[in-house]
Parts: sequence; C-alpha cells; structure tokens
Amino acid sequence: MKVEAFQIAEEIDLKKFRAEYTTLPVIANSSELLYRHNENQFFYLLSYGVVAFAGVDNLAESALLKFIRTYAKDHVTEDYREDVTVNVKPDSGVIFDYNSITIPELSPNALRLIMLNISQSVALDYYEALSDEILKNTKKMTRQLEQTGRLRGSQKELMQFIGKTLSIKNSIVDDLYIFDAPDSAWENELLGRIDDAIKRTLDLRMRYRDIDYKLKIVHENLTVFTDILQNRESTRLEWIIIILIMIEVVHLFWK
Repeated sequence: MKVEAFQIAEEIDLKKFRAEYTTLPVIANSSELLYRHNENQFFYLLSYGVVAFAGVDNLAESALLKFIRTYAKDHVTEDYREDVTVNVKPDSGVIFDYNSITIPELSPNALRLIMLNISQSVALDYYEALSDEILKNTKKMTRQLEQTGRLRGSQKELMQFIGKTLSIKNSIVDDLYIFDAPDSAWENELLGRIDDAIKRTLDLRMRYRDIDYKLKIVHENLTVFTDILQNRESTRLEWIIIILIMIEVVHLFWK
C-alpha cells in the first residue's frame, strides 16, 4: 500500500469538513480526521494543512485534494509531499527503509500512525522552509547593523518586517506543539515500535529541534530590533522636545 502526504495549506477547517462530509470518520478529534474512502483506501486530514492518502488511486486522490482545498486556508503554492510504501509480512518485525516500511500486521491504528508520521515529516519540510526564510531575513538585518551601525528603512518598513516575521514564527509554534505521538503508540507495543522506527528513520525529533533552535535565534534578533526601534523613537521624541524648548527660548528673548 502506498501512503502519500501533501502540505496543501497552513490550516484545514476540520470542524466544517466533518459537519459537511457525509461519511463518518474512523478517527476524529480537534486536530485530525481519518476517513475510509473504500474498503482498503483511507484519507487523513490534519489541522495544520496536511492531507495524507493510503491506497487511493491517482484519480480519486486528485478529486479529493480538489474538494479538501475548499476547506483550507492560506493555501501553499509550493510542492511539499512525501510518500512511503507499506508492506505487510506476518512473521516480520518492524523494518523501515528509505521509502518503505514492513510491519507484521496492518490495522487502522497502525495505518493512522504511519500516515501521521509521514504527514509530520511533510509539515516539518514546510516549516523548515519558513524558518529558513525568516532566519535569512533576520541575518540580513544583523549584517546591516554590523556594517552601518543602524537599521535601514523607515520605522513603518521595519515594523512590517517584524510583524511578518512574528506572524510566520507564531504559525510555526502554534502547529508544532501537536507533533506528539498519539496515546495508542504508548499503549500498544507494536504501534510504539512503528512510531519509534519511523521517527528515527525520518529524523523527526532532530528536525524539530533544528527548527526550534532557529526560532530561538529569530526571537533574540527580533528582541534586539524592537529595542533599537524603541530607542530610535525615544531619540526622535527627545529631539522634538529640545527643538520646542529652543523655539520657546528664542521666542522669550525676542519678546
């Protein structure tokens, strides 16, 4: 069975989708919906904008993606996707190669766990690109400070840059907090081994820590930029006050 995951948007309205889609979900909570499309076909929606398919043919997959996009917000135009082949061998252990996983049995919970980890891997690719973008922008600003001793641009432009950077940072932080294994992985030994094998092979924990480290750097830089803007505004107000006092003194002498 082939499992594919796509980052289609920054958010999917799961509540609205569940209310309007006629089929009942196999698994449902505030952050995920798992549906059985046909007997051995499933699709999986995650609140942070990822859709995954298992055993769904290309034609049905395209139709479902088009339909699900109507419930998505802030669509992602770049192509973020990942796929893995799931093999079932009753006497085998849990074996994860580069693009395939072999497991002894396939249950809805095992499939959901595989789809969840593949979806998280795609989301991490997307968030890594976002964190690289804001880190690149903050490095550009720090180079300006190093070379000229000040931040170029008007206060409005600098505030817009800080606002955009904070918006991206908040988007990442809001979604990364749910990147945990479901309770079933802790309660079932096989599911726990599947979860651990996928996470180690896809390096999910290390990639998460890398993004978190970049965000900390960005946060420190934004704090410095905000302080500089506040000092710039304070200096501007001080000069205004000085000029007004000088005008008043000149006026008194003139009288």
